[in-house]
Amino acid sequence: MCSSFKCFHFHLFTILIYFLIINAATTTISSTEFSSLSTNFLDLANTPEVFDWMVNIRRKIHQNPELGYQEFQTSELIRAELDKLGISYKHPVAETGVIGYIGTGNAPFVALRADMDALALQEMVEWEHKSKVPGKMHACGHDAHVAMLLGAAKILKQNENEIKGTVVLVFQPAEEGGGGAKKIVESGALENVNAIFGLHITAKVPIGEVASNSGVMYANNGFFEATISGKGGHAAIPQHSIDPILAASNVILSLQHLISREADPLDSQVVTVGKFQGGSAFNIIPDTVTIGGTLRAFSKEGFTQLRQRIEQVIVGQAAVHRCNATVDFLQEEKPFYPATINNGDLHKHFLDIATKSLGIQKVNEMRPSMGAEDFSFYQEVIPGYYFVVGMQDPSQEQLAGGHSPYYKVNEDVLPLGAALHASLASTYLLKLKQDKPAVEGNYHDEL
Repeated sequence: MCSSFKCFHFHLFTILIYFLIINAATTTISSTEFSSLSTNFLDLANTPEVFDWMVNIRRKIHQNPELGYQEFQTSELIRAELDKLGISYKHPVAETGVIGYIGTGNAPFVALRADMDALALQEMVEWEHKSKVPGKMHACGHDAHVAMLLGAAKILKQNENEIKGTVVLVFQPAEEGGGGAKKIVESGALENVNAIFGLHITAKVPIGEVASNSGVMYANNGFFEATISGKGGHAAIPQHSIDPILAASNVILSLQHLISREADPLDSQVVTVGKFQGGSAFNIIPDTVTIGGTLRAFSKEGFTQLRQRIEQVIVGQAAVHRCNATVDFLQEEKPFYPATINNGDLHKHFLDIATKSLGIQKVNEMRPSMGAEDFSFYQEVIPGYYFVVGMQDPSQEQLAGGHSPYYKVNEDVLPLGAALHASLASTYLLKLKQDKPAVEGNYHDEL
């Protein structure tokens, strides 16, 4: 017979083991449950029925690119395909957006997002399905994003009886500077959603691999435009003029000092002037010059300070050169984008699913970038997670980067994106159902 002291420790140990087992059972997805939900998703996405269907959709959208808040044909195509699949949806949301629903219609809810808009670029790629609209093209892969989310919808609909809640499909307008995600949030369409996932294809990662990170992924972003006014005149007698070109040139140099001499070196920041318009003749000093650019910073505090100083520098430097200046941050047409910050718990979920689907060697850590994504508007109100899916075939030519007129999509990426969408959503709903007793008060019966 053991002593009371030894018995106490033995029973305490037993109780601890019991609770560890129970906790593990209710907060992780078992191999069996994972297998029943998603091991066949990639196989399904690679079948001709799904793959060829996604390719066809992608090419239709590519031939008919539409800019932000003008995605009327794209939205119509999406709704037609959802109708064929028997998937209910809301439209219009945020002008041209579509919100679809798969599953029970009840809590919990998890969202998947695809952006729909194109860019104002003339396509230079010569192929059968080239853009039919002069000056517009899908040069950032949004056509592929829509096709992949529809592919995920097709797969999930075929397995709808296994979905433990509701998958919300977000087909979003105007990611390219228009802040479409902000309007989706403001519409209230995602009010009771527990988490949201988004992806982007990239030529910087090999085909069959993915990359992401926990925490900050992309920077706060904004735009500015300044008009610097002087007094025009003949270039041969500059003393009779007030030269806005000289003033604007000094403004641009002074803006760079904000980064080199005022920004915290540990809080990455960028100011780039990409627009300079002034004058139309070699021998005339113009009355005005217009410059424009972008400001970016990882921290909200750094971004706010940078914005304030940009205006002060432009107005002050213009005054030094006897000019007047006005600064517009264009927030009505190009709203500031918050930093894209990935939720830590969702990162663990992504690593779990991506590793089981692809193998740990194909899941990469991604360095934060000074790029921007309006997916961040979702992350301000919902736990959100954003990742990239590689499409570069090492045996082929290097694909052009986004926003290039030579941009091409390796369509072999479509099944992986669709399968990951479906897997992340279905398994996360299962996890939420397992965890529900601990957070019962956070759930709503209807979206």
